[in-house]
Amino acid sequence: MAASMQSISFARSTAGSTSSLRRKNVAPRRIVNTQAQAKASSPVAGGYAAALVDACKSAGALEAVHDDLETVAGYLAANEGTAAFLANPVVGEEKKKEILQKLAGEASFHAFTTNFMQLLVDKKRMNQLSAIIEEFETLFCEATDTQVATVTSAVKLENEQQFMIAKKLQEMTGAKNIKLKPEVDESLLGGFVVQYGKDGSGFIDMSVKGQVRQLSNVFVQ
Repeated sequence: MAASMQSISFARSTAGSTSSLRRKNVAPRRIVNTQAQAKASSPVAGGYAAALVDACKSAGALEAVHDDLETVAGYLAANEGTAAFLANPVVGEEKKKEILQKLAGEASFHAFTTNFMQLLVDKKRMNQLSAIIEEFETLFCEATDTQVATVTSAVKLENEQQFMIAKKLQEMTGAKNIKLKPEVDESLLGGFVVQYGKDGSGFIDMSVKGQVRQLSNVFVQ
């Protein structure tokens, strides 16, 4: 797995004077194929996510709960055994709640996050947790005017490089916030590619691999 790095969220200041960066430690994915695999959305996951977003908006807890769910997603990705344990219908509810309570305590989760995960256990929906987090992320971005972009590079990008990419995307899209999701794909040879927009429709290829492909097309013609 790739070494730990940071994702960057670029936020335009509402005061109009300065812009700010919010950095969060996440585990970047080292990938072999840059093709994104589409996942069918679940009506159940969408319903739970929408209800949680509405509750968070009313209580002013949207940002806090979003941060918590990012932590949960990262934890489950790094601990597949625990993820399978929580999703296993044979495992008792109390054992699942013990694990979730411990995680919530160590990460200082907002009460909404802790109660929501306990509710998923009670409703036997823990097998939907990852899908719910994905749906919540989509709704969160819509509510906060956040444009999500996946930046795939041959090597780890420095924070300043991520900052510049985020700033350029903000200028291009007009979004209030830009959230970069870093990935590493050594087959790019150098440079990076950026995928953004609805369903990843926007694409910028600044990789060595892409340049070689373009040259190959010229020679073929």
